[in-house]
Amino acid sequence: MIMFENEVKQYMQKHGFERFAPQAVLFDMDGVLYNSMPSHAVAWQQSMAQFGIRMTAADSYATEGARGVDTIVRFVKEQQGRDITLDEAQRMYEVKADIFHHMQTAPVFDGVFDIMRKIKEAGMSICIVTGSGQRPLLERLVDDFGQFIDEQHIVSAYDVERGKPAPDPYLMGMRKTGCTEPWQAVVVENAPLGVAAGSAACCFTVGINSGPLPDEALSDNGADIVLPDMRTFVDHWEQLLAQRR
Repeated sequence: MIMFENEVKQYMQKHGFERFAPQAVLFDMDGVLYNSMPSHAVAWQQSMAQFGIRMTAADSYATEGARGVDTIVRFVKEQQGRDITLDEAQRMYEVKADIFHHMQTAPVFDGVFDIMRKIKEAGMSICIVTGSGQRPLLERLVDDFGQFIDEQHIVSAYDVERGKPAPDPYLMGMRKTGCTEPWQAVVVENAPLGVAAGSAACCFTVGINSGPLPDEALSDNGADIVLPDMRTFVDHWEQLLAQRR
C-alpha cells in the first residue's frame, strides 16, 4: 500500500472535496522545525513559578501551538481565579521568553532542509505558522530558512487574534501562500492544538510525533496521518505528491 493513498481518500471524503492539489506546505515551528520543546517546557515551568502558577512539562506540550498570552490568561484564571489583561499576560510571557533565550539554541530537526528543498523543487510555497510571539525566534526563522521563505511567509501570534486550535493561523497561512481552497495546502504539526487548527482549516494535516505524547493525541485531534519524524516525511514526499488529483 502506498503511503498517503488511503489517508488522502479519507480526507477528501471527510470534507466532501473532489480535488487534492496542494500548492503550499504550512509548517508549525517548535517541535516541527526545531527540537525546542524540552527547552520551552523548562522555560514555562521556571517563569510561571515566579508568578505562583504551576505548569508541568505535560502542560507545555498540551498547550503548545496556542498563543503564549492565551495560555497564561487561562492558567491564571484556573489557578488563581482572576482575570488578567493581555498586557499583563504579555509581561509574564516576556519573562518566559527571556529564560528561553538564555538556554542553548535548539537544533533544526533532521530532514527539515531536505523537505523544504523538495517542496520548492515541486514549485510549491512554504509558510511557517507559529503561535510564538518571541521575536528573536521569529528572526531566527529568516536566518535559518531564508532560502525558502521571507518575512511575508511567517504567521505568528502577532498576526491573529485567535490562536490554535482555532483555524485562523492556518487560514492566514493559506492567504499568504495564495491558497484559495483548503485542499491546496498541507499542514505539518506536532501538537494536539496544532493538528486541531489544521483540521479546522480543512487542510490535509500531517502529524509529526516528535514529543512524548501518544500518536492518538494527534490523530484524535484531527491529524490525517501521523509520522514518527520529519525524515519519514522526506522519504515519502513523492508518494504524497502522487495523490494529487
